[in-house]
Amino acid sequence: MFPVTDTPQSPAVPGRARIDSEASDRASRSWWDSDADEYHRTHGEFLGVESERGEFVWCPEGLHEGDVHLLGDVSGRDVLEVGCGSAPCARWLGAQGARAVGLDISAGMLRTGVDAMAAAGDHVPLVQASAEALPFLDSSFDIACSAFGAVPFVANSAGVMKEVARVLRPGGIWVFAVNHPMRWIFPDDPGPVGLTATIPYFDRTPYVEFDADGVPTYVEHHRTIGDRVREIVGAGLEVVDIVEPDWPEWLDREWGQWSPLRGQLFPGTAIFSARKPS
Repeated sequence: MFPVTDTPQSPAVPGRARIDSEASDRASRSWWDSDADEYHRTHGEFLGVESERGEFVWCPEGLHEGDVHLLGDVSGRDVLEVGCGSAPCARWLGAQGARAVGLDISAGMLRTGVDAMAAAGDHVPLVQASAEALPFLDSSFDIACSAFGAVPFVANSAGVMKEVARVLRPGGIWVFAVNHPMRWIFPDDPGPVGLTATIPYFDRTPYVEFDADGVPTYVEHHRTIGDRVREIVGAGLEVVDIVEPDWPEWLDREWGQWSPLRGQLFPGTAIFSARKPS
């Protein structure tokens, strides 16, 4: 689930506030449930939600797993997608021979995935749960992945890393995509306004939108590059690579803060690749 900027309703108070895991999960569940239909009307084709066997697009730059193979050979492997949304990535993995499972906090997003699978005639198990408490036994998966799912939206992302490490088998890999942390310092605007640094990179206070009653309805959490590396290492994993996708010449699409203008100057996405020691 890539981040969004067009909201289904005008927020009463956008700003910054400390949000705990329970409130963050509640906001994300409510937001993605209510926004699922509009999100897919706008972005479903790009993500391949209704394609026959799904697609695995890592980021708004259009990086496709079929081209970059960040997960390696998935055939015959047990693969968990964390924050799968409507599960186009999990479906694509299944079509490549993986025993894929998709997990997401939003029933609305998962319902869209169920409908897409019913239309296509394929099936990937989908589970509704928070990424901070994965409902799987230790050493259940060979690979875990997340294309903007869960990690930017959870309060305790270090806990997510530990949960993923727990469910991975020795030698397993964990690859996840998030907003590039440097994007935090720029306004969320794809045009010239978004080229001026205005927000401290070191301010980890989450971006939050509140309804008229002051209840958080949308939350995004910021971590620096160093934070992410420390979270990975602190979970007992090894950092293998950090991928910063170039903006491709063929792509003229804007997606929230992503645009050709900004993409030619600095990265919009960071993809972290990690491995559990054997």
